[in-house]
Amino acid sequence: MGWGETRRQLADAWKWSELHTAAATAALQVPVFWLIAWLTTINDDDYGSGINALAGAVLLLVLVLLPFLTTLYAALFTMPTLVLARVAARRLRGPEWLWQLGAVILVSVCWVLVMAGWSAPVPALLGATGMLTAFALLPLLAVAYARRRARIKGRAWGFFGVWLRSAAATFGLCVLIVGGAIAATFAGLLKEYEPPTLSAEQLTGVWHGDGGAVLNLRAGGRVEFTDLPLEDPDGWESVRCDGTGTWTVDRGDAYAGEGPEERDGVVVRLDGGCGEQTYWTIGGTEHDPELFVLFGDPDAGDLRILKKK
Repeated sequence: MGWGETRRQLADAWKWSELHTAAATAALQVPVFWLIAWLTTINDDDYGSGINALAGAVLLLVLVLLPFLTTLYAALFTMPTLVLARVAARRLRGPEWLWQLGAVILVSVCWVLVMAGWSAPVPALLGATGMLTAFALLPLLAVAYARRRARIKGRAWGFFGVWLRSAAATFGLCVLIVGGAIAATFAGLLKEYEPPTLSAEQLTGVWHGDGGAVLNLRAGGRVEFTDLPLEDPDGWESVRCDGTGTWTVDRGDAYAGEGPEERDGVVVRLDGGCGEQTYWTIGGTEHDPELFVLFGDPDAGDLRILKKK
């Protein structure tokens, strides 16, 4: 088989109508997956930050640029997969869908290695490869359906036709997911996160954090700490301190507004030295409690978490 025949096969394998079909299908998945991911984290502690303005702006920008981003994705990922599978099926025989499965895994591995490099941990590489492969399956199925439909009806979907179908399907799926989430909320199957209410006895003990931070809340209200992040009196940043002091439990009223949504917390006051008193908000669960503080900008601050051992 000469180069001319190979070039003809490559030209036949790369269809611009299929590029738009793959891009529109990939675009359909993004808001649906984002909505599902958001619903699965509704019972997680947001540590008082919520969806900040920067994250909202990034999400809006991604949605605006989504057609361009998914078209680039289809050109660099879906179409090379289709071309490899179709050329292999014609030259080596066998079902094209099986070649597509092998090609999509191969292309996924190549892009993961390009983006992450050979030095990344093997579990991370396998996980990223699996995610890329899974994300590519629906666009490949949509292209196969569009190709079969074009053979039967004699014409392929146009650019606007495929994107209008994608927008309608995205809207319908999002409405269905939100409706299901509302129904699950009324049925008690989906609940928002509620922080635990801990007594002074439950809070008493040694709490550990990153960087060797230790907070020892003793019975009677005394506290000892080592490398503990505390509020810098000269700014919004944190400083690490060693020392002693006192602690009290706040039920969200005495220091209203200091903790996220006026949640229960622990107020640590210093006997002296660096830093200022710091409000450690109670988070986690009753069986796995946490103390956390968010230094600096609430939208993009420095989050520090302590866990009890």
